Amino acid sequence: MAYVEARDLGVQYPVLTSSARSLKNTILSRTTGGRIAGNKAHFIQIRALDHLNFRFHPGDRVALIGHNGSGKSTLLRVLAGIYHPTAGTIQVSGRVAALFDSAFGMDIDATGYENIILRAKYLGIPRSEINRQIEEIADFTDLGEFLQMPIRTYSAGMTARLAFAISTSVNADILLIDEGVGAGDAAFMAKANKRLQELIDRSPIVVFASHDQKTVRDFCTRGLVLQSGNLIYDGPVEEAYAQYDTIVGAALR
Repeated sequence: MAYVEARDLGVQYPVLTSSARSLKNTILSRTTGGRIAGNKAHFIQIRALDHLNFRFHPGDRVALIGHNGSGKSTLLRVLAGIYHPTAGTIQVSGRVAALFDSAFGMDIDATGYENIILRAKYLGIPRSEINRQIEEIADFTDLGEFLQMPIRTYSAGMTARLAFAISTSVNADILLIDEGVGAGDAAFMAKANKRLQELIDRSPIVVFASHDQKTVRDFCTRGLVLQSGNLIYDGPVEEAYAQYDTIVGAALR
């Protein structure tokens, strides 16, 4: 059974700079971002996540909610195995698919068809699986003969369509979505949103980070509110936004 469990999860990393003191003062003067700690080696430590405890089960559609620098992207990358905890533990059971960067794994000198195979490989989709889906992906993009041309000849919207079509062809137990995933031009969005909903419906666990509250409310039922790397609230998404609004209001006062 797919699940994710964090126990006292922490991520801390050093910033090596000769101007650590001035950087520390700059960050401390802001209301956002991870907490800062110095050490005897005269470099600073960014505590991006601190003592997080949670468990995700099949059926969970989890929104990561917080301002920039609250730890959302760091947590997604820990779940994806890109970052490793420096404290506590994270257990992830099941196949993970991470949809973060729309340009990730794209070669501008390769054709659209070649990029379908290349990006799918980066996403961990087996070649046999992508071979079965390649025509469906091609049809979804509406790019026609452009798929036989290098993507350096594409507009930004065309490239985003192709990347989105490939990314949303994955089958995973745990789906991680960052807000950077896009589908290109507005005329394509209704079709793209339907495909994204289908992907979410077939994924047992979904973790979604976005500042778009409407999209989050459409897709998610549970919210984790993060502030300076700490887990402030974990519960129903509407209550999570109420907690987040309280934090934002307090920061503005």
